[in-house]
Amino acid sequence: MGGSVSGQAQPTARRGRSRRNRVAAPMSEINVTPFVDVMMVLLIIFMVAAPLMTVGVPIELPQTAATALPGNEEEPLTVTLLPDGQVMIQTTAVDPAALVTRLQAIANERRDNQIYLRADGGIAYARVMQVMGALNAGGFGKIGLVTDPGGPRFDGSDPEDR
Repeated sequence: MGGSVSGQAQPTARRGRSRRNRVAAPMSEINVTPFVDVMMVLLIIFMVAAPLMTVGVPIELPQTAATALPGNEEEPLTVTLLPDGQVMIQTTAVDPAALVTRLQAIANERRDNQIYLRADGGIAYARVMQVMGALNAGGFGKIGLVTDPGGPRFDGSDPEDR
């Protein structure tokens, strides 16, 4: 139980003192955990809010295999033709007789003359064409027909297609 004079006890003592006296080196790594937490919260918020941002009145759109039109910087103007024949601009009901006048007023305030027409699939083709004529007379030359994507492709084999 005697102490050793060989010097083995001294290095241990020096090591302990040098740790206490040493200044901690700055950490060179970035802690990304808070960043990941914020990004996950934002992702969840946008996933929940995105479906709520669709503008329009619920109708049964016809299904086609057409691709989407390129977007623009202005909020798209949408006219909806309901199954009962009622016409709506965005979510506001409009008298069909006053449709052209309202569209001309709106067209004067907009830079782009693009408009989207949403029509129920059960509406007669002639009625849809009448509304398209009113859109054109109202000052909108670029008319996009809105459909549900993923529908059947036209191949001419169905007798109803002819």
